[in-house]
Amino acid sequence: MEQEIQNELETITRLTNMVIDFFVNYSFQVIGAIIIFLLGFFVARWLAKIVLRLCERKNVDVTLSQFISSCVKLLVIAMVLVVCLGKFGISVAPFVAAIGAISLSLGLALQGVFSNYGAGFTIILTRPFVVGNTININNISGIVKEIRLAHTILNTEDGEIITIPNKHIVGEVITNSFEYKVVEASVGISYGCSPEKTITIINRCLIGFEEIPTTPAPQIGIEAFADSSINIAYRYWVPTERFFEVQYQVNLSVFNALQENNIEIPYPQREVRISQANT
Repeated sequence: MEQEIQNELETITRLTNMVIDFFVNYSFQVIGAIIIFLLGFFVARWLAKIVLRLCERKNVDVTLSQFISSCVKLLVIAMVLVVCLGKFGISVAPFVAAIGAISLSLGLALQGVFSNYGAGFTIILTRPFVVGNTININNISGIVKEIRLAHTILNTEDGEIITIPNKHIVGEVITNSFEYKVVEASVGISYGCSPEKTITIINRCLIGFEEIPTTPAPQIGIEAFADSSINIAYRYWVPTERFFEVQYQVNLSVFNALQENNIEIPYPQREVRISQANT
């Protein structure tokens, strides 16, 4: 029992001596490394803020500005860490090689994720759309709420949030209607009614809505001569956030106005002839 206690005391003594020798031999290096790291950290934050302000002054996109600022901060901190390791006489070459091998493995495993980041960087640089625009990609439509490096977030009038990976945006056909969206509708009138009068009535209805802009102006005209009616088509722009709401209100307003002005909306008609053979 006494022998075990003595062995433990000797072990503790050796460890204590090692710690004391380390601090005696490397105390200045440790203090210097800590000071260098703290100074480097504060310098990295300071440079990152300067870069962010400079980008904002040059009207660079917010997401890109933050990305550049973060890269500058991480680069400075990495350089400071290399200097700190050098204070202890540690060679950074093996670490660099290990980081390179790990990066290659991660790159192969996460190539889909990295492709999203690359596509996001392209979107931020080329700016095919910005926050607040209305875009349509592969039959997916919405208002751009946020552009991130990995994905883009859209909002719909129903409050839905659509998240699109950026790799599915770059290289696709993008329709950007900015803050508005076009409504296309038509109504059939009887051949006995005046198309000019109908067009005037519909135009008056559209002008009565404050949400419908005058530039570009609504378009109204004869779309087709159908079997039972003359189809009057009308197109107008509305804010995307109120697309369906305004469309339904306009349709009701057009219907009531046509009824008040005795413009007939005919039912589909078919003429049937019965031929009776002589017996």
